[in-house]
Amino acid sequence: MPPSLRPPSPARRRRPALAAGALALAAVLLTAGCGTSPGTGGDAKATASAPAGFPVTVDNCGVTTTYDRPPSRAVTIHQHPAELMLSLGLKDRMVGTAFPDSAVLPELREDFASVPELAKREPSFEAILEAEPDFVYGGYGSAFAEKEGRSRTAFADAGIDTHLNREYCGRDKVTMEDTYEEIRTVGRIFGVSERADRLVADLRTRVDEAAAAVRDAPTVPVFVYDSGDKSAFTAGGKGLGTDLIRLAGGKNVFSDLDEVFGDVSWEQVVERRPEVIAIYDYAGAGSVEQKKEFLLSQPALADVPAVREKRFVVLPLTATLVGVRSAHLVEDLARGLHPASFR
Repeated sequence: MPPSLRPPSPARRRRPALAAGALALAAVLLTAGCGTSPGTGGDAKATASAPAGFPVTVDNCGVTTTYDRPPSRAVTIHQHPAELMLSLGLKDRMVGTAFPDSAVLPELREDFASVPELAKREPSFEAILEAEPDFVYGGYGSAFAEKEGRSRTAFADAGIDTHLNREYCGRDKVTMEDTYEEIRTVGRIFGVSERADRLVADLRTRVDEAAAAVRDAPTVPVFVYDSGDKSAFTAGGKGLGTDLIRLAGGKNVFSDLDEVFGDVSWEQVVERRPEVIAIYDYAGAGSVEQKKEFLLSQPALADVPAVREKRFVVLPLTATLVGVRSAHLVEDLARGLHPASFR
């Protein structure tokens, strides 16, 4: 995983000031209208101005936001938030994406291509403002890097709401239940809760069926190789990857690493004797073949069961994160760990 994607330490359309002030005044007047006596029409006007189900208040990574209506101009930073929104049928609310790192899901490719790409990596604060968003949804903590001028406070000062994927909220552990809740939360924010519930039901069924197929199979020790040569950059116990491996009938040999991602020594890898190595695949970190060649060429790893038996599974990085792909990955990984269970 590139340095810009590594979790940092704890972490509306943009209107001219005059227009923003006018809207604020209108909001005050509307609120005053709500208190008018029966028969004046004030209550009816207030009700008509707010879509059903709104306002919606969301507490996200310590930032509380109240949405009076669904966002209409969203920018996503990183691929998994974009795919989540597209899976909820929200293409018409998206005015920009950024930082694609894997091939887009086939069923979403046409919609994804129709949304302007603002940058190959995280776009600058100014580039995001040019898209005139009212909502910015970040996948990794680096989406809102303060040192890059993209803090959530900076967006709030510009009148733009923000949301960070819950995997980077600093919780103890992230599981598939967090994925389901992330989808439901985005559904609430955009007023499409029924779509979100249907999507969650479909993903949960996929996961449950895959997990049931390998429930009685022996647990397989798995080492996640993201990148690195002097040391190994791997998935720790706080990230979703560990739960995906568990559901697929495996055990992350570094589940005790108290991070989403972190560095470990090759000596530690040898000591934990993984039987399968899951290679994370994404742009900018070397090809899968290069990673395999590196692992197979290291004399110190020669007696590691996964290396000796050349047991590798390839996982798109985007599929290991809180988003719509993770449910699909459980089945793919289960087949890789327990092929006999799917014959």
